[in-house]
Amino acid sequence: MWVTSLHPVRKDYFELFFYTHQLYVVFIVFLALHVGDFVFSIVAGSIFIFMLDRFLRFCQSRTKVDVLSAKCLPCGTVELVLSKPRSLQYNALSFIFLQVRELSWLQWHPFSVSSSPLDGKHHLAILIKVLGGWTARLRDSILSMSEPELSKTTITASVEGPYGHETPYHLMYENLILVAGGIGISPFLAILSDILHRINDGKPCLPRKILVVWAVKKSDELPLLSSIDMESICPFFSNKINLEIDIYVTRESGPSMEEGKVHVASTSSCPFSGCSMSPLVGTGNNVWSGLYVIISTVGFIVLMTLLRIFYIKPYNVSTWWYLGLLFIACMVTSVVIFGGLVIGLWHLWDKKASAHDKYEDIDRIKVESTPSYGTVEDKDLTQNNFESSTIIQYGTRPDFK
Repeated sequence: MWVTSLHPVRKDYFELFFYTHQLYVVFIVFLALHVGDFVFSIVAGSIFIFMLDRFLRFCQSRTKVDVLSAKCLPCGTVELVLSKPRSLQYNALSFIFLQVRELSWLQWHPFSVSSSPLDGKHHLAILIKVLGGWTARLRDSILSMSEPELSKTTITASVEGPYGHETPYHLMYENLILVAGGIGISPFLAILSDILHRINDGKPCLPRKILVVWAVKKSDELPLLSSIDMESICPFFSNKINLEIDIYVTRESGPSMEEGKVHVASTSSCPFSGCSMSPLVGTGNNVWSGLYVIISTVGFIVLMTLLRIFYIKPYNVSTWWYLGLLFIACMVTSVVIFGGLVIGLWHLWDKKASAHDKYEDIDRIKVESTPSYGTVEDKDLTQNNFESSTIIQYGTRPDFK
């Protein structure tokens, strides 16, 4: 495990590093066998919390999630819109882990959420840059879905999360400086959308001056900004907030000769079957999360007490490796049985609460997911609502001195 943690191995053979570190399960079991129950109890608290987290994430990730729309942008970026229940809360600084079963059952990849929770109650969006084998296969799958003869191709997603800070730090300061490179603009799109929604709706929102510094290699990435329509979210937003977007195109000396050419994005709309992200996440309902931890802990204490009364003391069990094994067995049992009971009730409660949810914004996404929705023009960047706030510089990098 130590050797695979070295930077060269972790960088070039990440999957070897990752899967080797799943041997932590073997390490924990043998630690309990080696030191016995008394010494193991010193670190058992933190290990127990980790087990609770892993089991909750496992239960959440078993749920199939509808991909409402999938779009391949000309710049080599994929946009996925995922279905979520109304009860699942997140903020503009969240991220998720995504699995696509048609590509791999083992690979989970983290992506920042590019949409604001105010964009819709039943969906969230992510932007994915095509940079490796997994993302390339995802792009190819979406492209094949847009072809009539291959329209039976589907994408089955599973999601862990959303995770991230529950505190909306982007709403706590009057002046914001957001610095991004390439696809790193994704979470900042969510921040901008969230701030504009709040200003338009009259909700508490402190920022009044925002500077976005964005560096890209080529100008074909500029239409990423068009994924949010500022004027539609907050009409005349330039009168309500001081927004400046400085864009640096580092590998081009000037505007492309194809500027103004229409680039059409390949868009696929998937059938909505009512499968949404599971709300079983630690950052979700605080009451159920608290009950999950408390009841699992109480269950562990009860199991250990009963074990000592009816087995360990009557049979004079004193072998420390065996006591350590019994200790860790009680931890696993309490998480699976007592924690699983709470998770089952949590799932039923949420299913009942969301039974009458109306997915109005799902229909809106379906309309927007037509091929015309993916049509963007490079010249729009300087002729639409970004005109007064955007400065594009070619052949240079940001100077922060």
